[in-house]
Amino acid sequence: MTSTPSGIPGTADDSAELLPIASGARTRAALRTLIRPDRGRALLGLGVLVGATAVGLLVQPLLGRIVDIVADGRPADALTLPVVLLLVVAVVQGVTTTLGLTQVARLGETVLARLREQFVERALQLPADRLERAGAGDLTARVTGDVARVAEAVRSALPEMARSVLAIVLTLGAMALLDVRFLLAALLAVPVQALTARWYVRRAVTVYADQRVANGAQQQQLLETIGGAATVRGHRLEEQHTEKSARRSRKAVELTMRSVHLVLGFYARLHIAEYIGLAAVLVTGFFLVRDGSVSIGTATAAALYFHSLFGPVNAALVLLDDAQSAAAGLARLVGVTDIEESAAQLPHQRTEAGAAVTVDAVSHAYGPGRTVLHEVSLALRAGEHVALVGTSGAGKSTLARLVAGVQQPTGGTVSVAGGHQPTGGKVSVAQSAPGPAGPSVVLVTQEVHVFTGTLAEDLRLARPDATDADLRTALATVYALEWAEALPEGLASVVGEGGHRLDPARAQQLALARLVLADPPVAVLDEATAEAGSAGARTLERSAEAALAGRTALVVAHRLTQAVAADRIVVLEAGRVVESGTHDELRTADGPYATLWRAWSGSRNAPRTR
Repeated sequence: MTSTPSGIPGTADDSAELLPIASGARTRAALRTLIRPDRGRALLGLGVLVGATAVGLLVQPLLGRIVDIVADGRPADALTLPVVLLLVVAVVQGVTTTLGLTQVARLGETVLARLREQFVERALQLPADRLERAGAGDLTARVTGDVARVAEAVRSALPEMARSVLAIVLTLGAMALLDVRFLLAALLAVPVQALTARWYVRRAVTVYADQRVANGAQQQQLLETIGGAATVRGHRLEEQHTEKSARRSRKAVELTMRSVHLVLGFYARLHIAEYIGLAAVLVTGFFLVRDGSVSIGTATAAALYFHSLFGPVNAALVLLDDAQSAAAGLARLVGVTDIEESAAQLPHQRTEAGAAVTVDAVSHAYGPGRTVLHEVSLALRAGEHVALVGTSGAGKSTLARLVAGVQQPTGGTVSVAGGHQPTGGKVSVAQSAPGPAGPSVVLVTQEVHVFTGTLAEDLRLARPDATDADLRTALATVYALEWAEALPEGLASVVGEGGHRLDPARAQQLALARLVLADPPVAVLDEATAEAGSAGARTLERSAEAALAGRTALVVAHRLTQAVAADRIVVLEAGRVVESGTHDELRTADGPYATLWRAWSGSRNAPRTR
């Protein structure tokens, strides 16, 4: 959820930096890449549909034959053969059409599943600040509305379009075989149809793209208003948020009505083309029969051929509506899948000699006028534990996320030993910059998600090849093995939604156990013990200390006891480093840290330094 500096949700500027939309060329290239692994199935489905359509084209000549038999006054038994053939054609066409459409549908579902997997994979890797600038509504609209549009097109429009195009091409060829003059008459409808398609496409691309953006903005506003309802009511902003929601809803409705009027105009023009073509074929048939060039049955077959084109031609042109909508949705999905590719090309940086992590003149802003870090420089030596301390809003969590690679700095560089610049996303344990054996940096925050599944599956998210013995060792390291084995089925117990609920302290121990399993050289803890109450704080801090043993660590200290235990303390104030040193040094210096210490320990027995 985006928020203004005041923290009031939903008051963000309407001009959010939306996630990118792929160009038409890039979208087509991505589609070809998605289809390439299933070219065999595509060719098989196309071939079967061609056969089914070709067989179906025998219906009109057979009906024409029946007309000639009746016109010539032949006996009734002469109708037996064409009627039997009509039944055979119906059965064969039905079977082959079903087989062909099944292959095309399977192709579409396979491609759709592949697209969804790529979208989810890339969306999970998006930098957090990029999502914050775009707003949750934009991503939500893509993963719901756009995926649904593409899915609908794949399941209905794609098979129907394939069959319609084949029917059009083969039917026109059949009309030429009857007499090329029938084909020329039928083609009189083509200019009107072509102009109609051109008129529609030129307007539909913009309308549907704008409509998807408007729907995303509408969802974003609803998410912000509902998600921050308590704050909205507390600041008496109900009227302002209602007006914003109404304005964005009106915009979405306006674009929807534009698309409706566009479709109505489209259908009206198609009907004109049908009347022109059918009239031309009937007039041509009249003159050809009068001149003896063709029989009444042949003219009938030509008219039936053209009439049979009404369905596939209209379907193909009408499917432009679905195609344009799906194309707009697909471009928005491909736009997201391309973000990670460009992010992966970030240059690697070298750390300072002897440093595990180097932060060099890093600045970061969440938008114009919202700079939270100002040219921060910091080096963490291998094995050193550094605590970040400061008042709320000083930029501690932002710096922690930059070091972890969850966000990218807007200025300066962040690098870790081994030449990896952190990139990546947050999962409960967020990992970045994978090295040969695993992630170089792992982030644990106070917002821990317990995934639905067994406790063992949840732990193996950090290391899929971990044995049960490895899991028990990790749990024992963070002092969680006792309660884990006390669960009804131990490691096989289902946790998360619908399973055994873990309290905040145990969920945090689970996250720390994942950290141990991932075994990164650098760990970042962003108030990872903040969710524990006073009773569980000591246990959780002991778990965190054990998980960090032997690693380079950056700890955003929620409690100053964590700062006391650190090798070095860095004090942030208004996005700048104002002090750095040990607990004793900073307390003696009587600066900002000493002030914080006195305020924090005034009503407590100050813990002893180690």
